Amino acid sequence: MASQKYDVVLLDIEGTTTPILFVHDVLFPYVTNNVKQFIESRWDDPSVQAHVQALAKQAAADIAAGTDGCVAINLDDNTEAVQRQVLENIEWQMRADRKVGALKALQGYMWRFGYERGELQGVMFTDAVDAVRMWSRAGRRVFIYSSGSVEAQKLIFGFSDHGNLLEYVEGHYDTRVGAKVDASSYTAIVRDIGVCPDRVLFVSDSIRELEAADKAGLQTILSVRPGNAPVGEHTFSTSSDFTQIPL
Repeated sequence: MASQKYDVVLLDIEGTTTPILFVHDVLFPYVTNNVKQFIESRWDDPSVQAHVQALAKQAAADIAAGTDGCVAINLDDNTEAVQRQVLENIEWQMRADRKVGALKALQGYMWRFGYERGELQGVMFTDAVDAVRMWSRAGRRVFIYSSGSVEAQKLIFGFSDHGNLLEYVEGHYDTRVGAKVDASSYTAIVRDIGVCPDRVLFVSDSIRELEAADKAGLQTILSVRPGNAPVGEHTFSTSSDFTQIPL
């Protein structure tokens, strides 16, 4: 458990506040099952075109880096060809479970439509919801750091099966601040929040993320949830009920 007092709680989402199965069995299939109709029917929408531009820019960077399997997007081709390239690129990225900003942003944009139409609802572990409320009442500041875009984070918490929980979350961070396995990312987050690293408690289901946070001086707890990937030997404190984490 937390080894000392903390002022800030930094939470992962997938496998921590939210079941991994929700992400992989609900959110991702929603995109794969609807992306063709979504892209083609909204092709002239400036927001969709902004996402297409971002995907094309990422594709160019991937090709330049020699990334295996990357699908090029040539924006000078005719509309039908570009749409096909965009869809093939998205399919390739999702199959590879890539954590790049352009893909995450598009996914978040599509999910917003699903949430607002009632086709999607964020799933939260009950103890995580109770703990977030507990921390808030106790004066602890709660932040989210997830590989999913800030937009996607807000949708899960804003349209959750426990109601709108955004009032309990002070801020959100995604991979634009840096990779979750890099200690420098946690240093940047702590600096942005304006607290000392040892006053921040980071909770995640990933050993590599916890190692990075620990290297940056944060307190850490490993989230143990049904469906999470098995972890090997480690020295981190664990929790499967966040309400039992001492204040």
